[in-house]
Amino acid sequence: MTKLSNNYKIENGNLVRTHRTCPKCGVGYFLADHYDRSSCGRCGYTIFKRKGKSTTTQTTTARRSPRKRNKST
Repeated sequence: MTKLSNNYKIENGNLVRTHRTCPKCGVGYFLADHYDRSSCGRCGYTIFKRKGKSTTTQTTTARRSPRKRNKST
C-alpha cells in the first residue's frame, strides 16, 4: 500500500491531486498508474493508454495495417 501523501502535493498554498480519480467511485478513489493503463482497484474501471502518444500534437495519425496470417497445414 502506498502512502496517501504521494497522491497530493501543495502548490501556491493549494492542495493538488497528482493522480486521476475514478469517475465511477468518486473523488476519494484514485486510479493506479500502470505502464499501459490506469485502473481502479475498487471497481475495476480501466483507461488504456495509447501507444506512441507524444506530448506534441500530431496532425495525421498513422494506422497499422492488419497482420497477415499464414495458412496452417
